[in-house]
Amino acid sequence: MAERLTAREVIALVTDDFTRLRTPATDAPLLPDGPLGWAGYDAARARAAEQTGEEESVLYGRATIGGHSVVLVVFEFGFLGGSLGRAAGDRLVAAYRAAQAARVPLVSLVATGGSRIQEGMIALTQLQRVAEATVRLRAAGVPHVTVLRDPSTGGGWATVGAGADVVLALPSAQVAFAGSRVRPRDADPAAYTAEGQWECGQVDALVDPADLRATLSLWLRLLTGGAPGGAPGETPDPAPPPRALAEAGPPGTGWEAVVRARSAGRPRAGAYLDAYFTARATVRGDRAGGVDPGVECGFGLHEGRTVAYAAQDGSATRPAGFRTVARLVRLADRLGIPVLTLIDTPGAANDAEAERAGAGPAIADAFTAIAGARVPVTSLLVGEGGSGGALALAARDNTWTTPDGYFSVIAPELAAAILKRTPEHAAVTADQLRLRPQDLVELGIVRGIVTRDAP
Repeated sequence: MAERLTAREVIALVTDDFTRLRTPATDAPLLPDGPLGWAGYDAARARAAEQTGEEESVLYGRATIGGHSVVLVVFEFGFLGGSLGRAAGDRLVAAYRAAQAARVPLVSLVATGGSRIQEGMIALTQLQRVAEATVRLRAAGVPHVTVLRDPSTGGGWATVGAGADVVLALPSAQVAFAGSRVRPRDADPAAYTAEGQWECGQVDALVDPADLRATLSLWLRLLTGGAPGGAPGETPDPAPPPRALAEAGPPGTGWEAVVRARSAGRPRAGAYLDAYFTARATVRGDRAGGVDPGVECGFGLHEGRTVAYAAQDGSATRPAGFRTVARLVRLADRLGIPVLTLIDTPGAANDAEAERAGAGPAIADAFTAIAGARVPVTSLLVGEGGSGGALALAARDNTWTTPDGYFSVIAPELAAAILKRTPEHAAVTADQLRLRPQDLVELGIVRGIVTRDAP
């Protein structure tokens, strides 16, 4: 179990300063023992206030984290288990509105057991209010980073936590929709932990408390364009393509291009990311239970500004990988951050598991996310460009290639098989496909071949 810090302790842990804001008065009548007249509810609230020093399970205010101005919303688990009722909902909605009005990031530090039983359906409807506030925040292009403390369960996880753009979690924290008292007795306990949620792509990173302030500071820098006070949502210039990492001229034949792209010795996407970015942070998973370890997505700093990136590592891309790319591109688009994609795959995974996981719809999702992006997308082919699994990550009019890359409608060996040729004809077929970098330039598929000196 993760250490359960109080709201005030976690505020001190992550912020440079904090100024509490008060919730505007509402017209909702104050009824004895709440909207249901639950006997003893007022007394329970009074005891919780005396024990914690807080008026409610949620408090919020303006704060500074690593020099970045934010609106901070914090749950106090000691106040009736951090549960959500009408008054807590008022504070959450007010916090979202304050972030939207000031156009500064929202940071939420969640620790909640869910909706407050003593307020019944009134408590549960706060989830709808939070969902509406989330939609408005997204439409305004304001980022939301959440930290899942112990526990983060029920509606607080399913709205505030899971609805954030970037989801961080403390190691060993309980993170689940089902609280500890309502799970099946034979359920795997690992599925209800921060580690379990990270494994299946619902959490972007596990962060030790000691590293939390620095991690939040980096994310805030990245999501606001790379500098303190950066305005989210502005239309950016395109990201320049990375320079080639190896000195080599274009290949002489189509088959030479294929062999070079498949070589274990050529630079991979990870090397390009290391050379291009001075710092970066990863967006993990498709938020639908899947992670493709062969696709890395995230945000990084290039020459002082933020660029979102999606990079294939040379393996066959799985449906979760395409969906993660689509998630990354749409988030960058909302925040006005340019996108860089690095293409390197023999193609989309074609096994039965991939088909059951929705390979076709996932590829379509990546295609449409890039096609619909209002921010500029820059693509660089760094290795294999096999069929639609590679093209799904390519910008329509701003794709470049290294001398190590090739694009093909299908692998030459498979093309030969489809044409009922013998395997020995794969090299001839590669020439006929015109898949070399220089062929791609002549055909108008890519804009040019990057070198070590310049694009």
